[in-house]
Amino acid sequence: MASSSSLSVTIFLCISFLFFLSAYANEVTVGGKSGDWKIPPSSSYSFNEWAQQARFKVGDFLVFRYEAGKDSVLQVTRESYEKCNTTSPKATYTDGNTKVKLDQAGPVYFISGTEGHCQKGQKLRLVVISPRNSVFAPAPSPTDGPAIAPTSGAAKLTGVFGVVVSIVLGFCAFF
Repeated sequence: MASSSSLSVTIFLCISFLFFLSAYANEVTVGGKSGDWKIPPSSSYSFNEWAQQARFKVGDFLVFRYEAGKDSVLQVTRESYEKCNTTSPKATYTDGNTKVKLDQAGPVYFISGTEGHCQKGQKLRLVVISPRNSVFAPAPSPTDGPAIAPTSGAAKLTGVFGVVVSIVLGFCAFF
């Protein structure tokens, strides 16, 4: 039978682990390793295809890299995204190395603020999931696009989860 001190330590470890999971946020460069927010090099590539290979959760950061003064990032509504309308963005970024915190679940839309770029494919639609769904449940399917597959970031988190569970179970077995 476990002593009250070992039970207290186990409870502390479990609470610490849950806190770690809720605080775990990724910084994701838009476009992947190339990391350039620009007109896609071919019609066979889109930022949305890139986003479908990733999982984004509340608290993550998107990083847009582009040439300041020659391009920008606009966070827009779904309607503005579909029409490439740059007139009333929710937010405008122009610094060339923009970090946007994903602060609520649901679809998020970005377009280039440079004339004609959105029409040539420089736009991004992604779905942000809540942290409680990011490890234990599959990502919800967006209402306006395909489901999003897990990323290596999710695999890293799952790996961390497995290690911590193993440590906690090993600790419990010891007592």
